Parts: sequence; C-alpha cells; structure tokens
Amino acid sequence: MTTRVMNFNAGPAALPLPALERAQRELLDFASSGMSVMEHSHRGREYEAVHDEAIALLRELLAVPASHDIIFLQGGATQQFAQVPMNFLPKGTHAEYVVNGVWGEKALAEANIVASGAGAKVSIAANTGVGEHPVAYVRAPSQGELVLDDSAAYAHFTSNETIHGIQFAEFPDFRGVPVVCDMSSDILSKPIEVNRFDFIYAGAQKNIGPSGVVVGIARKDFVALGRKDIPKIFQYRAFVEANSLLNTPSTFGIYLVRNVLLWIKETGGIEAMDMRNREKARALYAAIDASPSFYRCPVEPKSRSKMNVVFRLPTEALEEKMVREAKTKGMVGIKGHRSVGGIRVSLYNAVEPAWVSALATFMAEFARANG
Repeated sequence: MTTRVMNFNAGPAALPLPALERAQRELLDFASSGMSVMEHSHRGREYEAVHDEAIALLRELLAVPASHDIIFLQGGATQQFAQVPMNFLPKGTHAEYVVNGVWGEKALAEANIVASGAGAKVSIAANTGVGEHPVAYVRAPSQGELVLDDSAAYAHFTSNETIHGIQFAEFPDFRGVPVVCDMSSDILSKPIEVNRFDFIYAGAQKNIGPSGVVVGIARKDFVALGRKDIPKIFQYRAFVEANSLLNTPSTFGIYLVRNVLLWIKETGGIEAMDMRNREKARALYAAIDASPSFYRCPVEPKSRSKMNVVFRLPTEALEEKMVREAKTKGMVGIKGHRSVGGIRVSLYNAVEPAWVSALATFMAEFARANG
C-alpha cells in the first residue's frame, strides 16, 4: 500500500481520505449500475441523485437560506473575475473593489476590462498594497479605511488571500451595497452568515473538492438583476434555472464534492471544521513565533490567515533547504508562491492536525540545526 504524504499544497489541495476511499470503491461500479459515475449521463437519475445531494448538503452545512440558490459552475474563480462584472455591471453603473492581495488585483483587472467595454466604471474601495513590482501585502483593510458609495451596483472582496496569507477576521460592512465575495480558499472552514452576501463564488480545489468545479451561492433577486444581453452560458440566471445542468457539468468533480461534504457532515459539520482549523493555525503560528530570530511571518497578527500560513527564513537558501528536508520527512507543498517566495503552509479542512504537529516539531529541529 502506498504511504500517503502530509499534503500542505495550496490547491489543488489535500482531500479527505474517506472521500477518496469511497470514490475508489465506487469507481468502476457506481450504485450497482455496472459503470462508473464518470460514464453516466448528467441527465440520468443516478447522477442527478448525486448532484442534488451535493446541493442539499451545501445548503445544510452552510445554513443557506431559501433566499439564495446554489449553483455549480466551471472556469475556476478566474472565470468569475470576468463573469461577475459581465452579469452585474451594466452601462452607466459602477462597482467597488477591495484589494488586499493578488487575487483581489486580478479580480479588479478583469472588472476594469469588462467595465471599459460596457460603459461602466470600477473604483477601489480600499487597497493595502505597498511598493511596486511586486506589490507587498501584509494586512486586510480596516472598516474605517473603506471608501464606499451607497449607489454602487456591487462591492467585491476576497475573504482569504492565499498567496500573501491574509484573511479578514471580520467581514467588511458595505452599508447595504450588494456584496460579492471570492471565498475560494476559506469557504466551509468556519460558519458564515450567508444572508450578508448577494453572490459568493468559490473554486472547489481548497475545501470543497477537486479542481474543475466552482460553487456559487446567489441571492435570487440579485441574480434576477443580471444582464440578459450576454451569451447565455455566462448568465448566472441560466444556471439557476437549469439546476446547474445548462451544459454538461464536471460530473466526477461534483461526485467528489458530494463525498467531501458528507465527510464534513460526519466529522461534525462547519463548527467542528472551525475548531479543527483554529487549533491547526494556533499550533503553526506558535511554532513560527517560538523562533522569532529564525522564522518571520510578514502578516500583521490580526490579518493572519488560518488557511494559508506564510513565513520567511533568514535566507532563500535556507528556505530551499527546508523544503527539501521536509519532503524527505513526507511533508510536501510548503514552498511559497513563485511570485513572493518564502514558505507557505496551507491548512485546509482535510489537512490533519497530526500533520501540523509533525511540521511544528520539524520546524523547531530545523531552526536549532540551522540557526
């Protein structure tokens, strides 16, 4: 039997072993049908049962109110950077964007492209970037820093920035403006008030399932305001009306999403995930702070992410050495993003607390041996 590594990748990321084991058991013969779920028609009753169960589990786990629909999309969060303004930024309107990391930058850039072609505008509600090429980010903006316009079509922010390890401890208040959130990297990691949001989108490959699926949670009346003069495949309302079966969805991806959601439910739900994730983050940040002359987290404490922990060592050579030695101990995926370097440890739901304990022990030993 192959020994599984301790996977700290930022995404695609670790999946719960029970979810994978179920897929392994059912791979060749799903629901006694004589074929894999990957071979079933997305219009057939066998697959539709999985599809509907995944939606129902999301609604249950996140306590999604009846005012909101749940949809499965494709194209990753990157496609949604463009698709959101395509739907909700018609001529003569404007949107507000909060930028506190690379993904906020990318969402803003796509919105500007769409706005320029549609005769609309985009403004920056807050930007915590410092310097140039590359811009450095060390915190999320405070409520008092937000420059808001009550007439905006929507306000957009990224709840957790994976590259710079920045997370909103408290969600911003946009004073009644419709709120759109890229929640790709911390959805399902803690309880949220879905009713505070008009549109949430999240790439699956962090906490939800495999890459290739995007979850959308959309307020019904907000989606109804979306433009109708764009291709139907880009209209969110079309996916709502078709129960996300407008075209052939990622059927095996959604099947695995179902498996992951069942694991979350059986493990105790979102509250249990929250407690688990808080403890993992506490242990890892304690390991960093225990050796302040060797490990340095650049993120301000109140903005430290519980999903993506970033830190630096005294030299890049030591960072490279740490990555190599960690791999020999079965720990993978800790190299920082190519745009910023350093070390990044992702602590998504499926990352086991024991892995974090092992990493913290290794970090203490590595600091003593190389400090």
